[in-house]
This record gives sequence, structure tokens and C-alpha cells, in this order.
Amino acid sequence: MVGQIIEKEHINEYRIIPADEDKSISLREKLLSAQRLGNEFKSKTTIVFQTEDGPKRIETTVWSLTEQYVQIKSGVLIPLKSIVEVEL
Repeated sequence: MVGQIIEKEHINEYRIIPADEDKSISLREKLLSAQRLGNEFKSKTTIVFQTEDGPKRIETTVWSLTEQYVQIKSGVLIPLKSIVEVEL
């Protein structure tokens, strides 16, 4: 798995940009599973997303999923088109 590990509380310090390849459709099922795991079991998911400073990796609980974003703690939104990898 690629990406520098950062604390989810520091996401706002980075400028999130679209990934080289938009994987939002192919990652949708994994993200839906991550949302179920987060809501029912408080289980964490590893998400790698693209920033101007290169890929960053966080371990977090997925709270909700929309057509364009995944929402994590404190109302932080990560654009689906910026997500590189998801590991449950």
C-alpha cells in the first residue's frame, strides 16, 4: 500500500487533488462496506488519497458515503475521485 501515513486530524493541512485515475466507481462497494463496518462495529478502514504533496494514508472510520464524497470524523470530506486505494 502506498502513501505516507498521516493522522486524520491533519487532513486539512493538505490540498486534496484528483488521483491520476478516477477509481470512484470501482471502489464504491468497498466504501459501502467500510461505511457499514464503521457504523455497526466502529471498525476502521485505511484510505489512501492524493494530495499536492503525494499520496497520504489514514486509518479512520467511514461515517457516510455520497455520490462524490466519503465523510469521516469531524465532518471531513474526501472526494471519491481523489481516493487511490481502500483497505478494509
